[in-house]
Amino acid sequence: MSSDLDGRSIIVTGAGRGIGAAIAADLAAKGARVAVADLDRATAEAVAAHIRRQSGEAKAFEVDVAQRESVRGLVAGVAEAFGRLDVMFNNAGISKTLNFMDTTEADFERIMRVNGLGVMIGTQEAARQMIAQGGGGKIVNTASIAGKQGYPLFAAYCASKFAVVALTQAAARALAEHRITVNCFAPGVVKTELWQQLDSEFMDLGLTKEAGQAINEFSASILIGRPSLPADIVGTTAFLASKASDYVTGQTIMIDGGMVLT
Repeated sequence: MSSDLDGRSIIVTGAGRGIGAAIAADLAAKGARVAVADLDRATAEAVAAHIRRQSGEAKAFEVDVAQRESVRGLVAGVAEAFGRLDVMFNNAGISKTLNFMDTTEADFERIMRVNGLGVMIGTQEAARQMIAQGGGGKIVNTASIAGKQGYPLFAAYCASKFAVVALTQAAARALAEHRITVNCFAPGVVKTELWQQLDSEFMDLGLTKEAGQAINEFSASILIGRPSLPADIVGTTAFLASKASDYVTGQTIMIDGGMVLT
C-alpha cells in the first residue's frame, strides 16, 4: 500500500535500539528511505540489515549527536546517499537514575549535552540542508513526560527534556518561513532497553528490591493501565513525518497513556 512517505529521505538518530529502532522500521515499512543513525555503529548496522530483510530501504550511519562535525557528516552522507533530506528525527538520548541531592555537575552536563545540545545541533544541521535544497521539511524531536513534569530521581534528564520542548518551540518559530515544521512527541513509560537500565539503577540505589518493580510502580498512574511498547509510539511518529501533519508545528504530542494531562 502506498503512502505519502514513499521515497522520503528520513534520518532517525538513536535508532540502534528501543524507540528509535521501532520508528526507523515503521517508516521503512511505509516506504521511506531511512538512515539508521547511532553512536554504536554495530547496532545501527543490525537494525538497517533487519529493515532490508523486510524489503525496506535503510542505510546505517555512525553519529555522535553532541558533536557538530559528526552530525554535519551524517546529514551530508544521507543527502549524498538518498539525494535529499526530508525528515529529521532527533531521537538519541540518555538517562541515569540519581537522587536529586547526589546529582553532580558532570551528571548534568553529560545528560544535557546529548539530550539538549544534541537536539539543537541536529535541528540546525538538518535545517541547513533542507533550506539549501528547498521544498521545506520536517524535524521531529523526542521529548518525554519528563519534559512536562520534574521527577526527583531524574532531575538532569527532566531538565534536558524541558529543553527539548523549548528548542522545538523556538525552532518552529525560526524555521516556519522556510516551510520547515518542528514538533516533538512525549512518551511516558516505554518498555525498552532504557527501562531495563533504569530498573537496575533503582535496585542499585536500594529504591526497589526486585526486577520489574521500578517500571511497575512508575506505571501505576497510567490511565490506560499499562506501560507502552514502541509499537504504541509509531502511529504518531509516522503522522509527524507525513503530509498529514503539514499544519502542525511547535507542538508537543503526548503519547503516555494518560500519565500527564495537558
